[in-house]
Amino acid sequence: MNDIHTDHKYDRAKAHVTELKEFYTHLITYLVMVPIFIIVNYYTTSFPWAIFPIAGWGIGLLSHAIQTFGWNPLFNKDWEKRKIEELLRDDKF
Repeated sequence: MNDIHTDHKYDRAKAHVTELKEFYTHLITYLVMVPIFIIVNYYTTSFPWAIFPIAGWGIGLLSHAIQTFGWNPLFNKDWEKRKIEELLRDDKF
């Protein structure tokens, strides 16, 4: 039984490391591309079009960070615990 638990923990840890690696790759790519967008924008037109792909990609990066690091101010682990206790206390399940 202990080996199964250890294997499960290892698999979860390995999956999280993969998620972290993917997030950091995404972050580095974003940080490289933002100056490129700004430079191309500067030399091509006076309209600040670069803000749109930078902001859109930034929202996607923020979403990726929230998923990777498990940050959710509304439905965090404390909320889940309180809700489970509430449902069990009220005999809804």
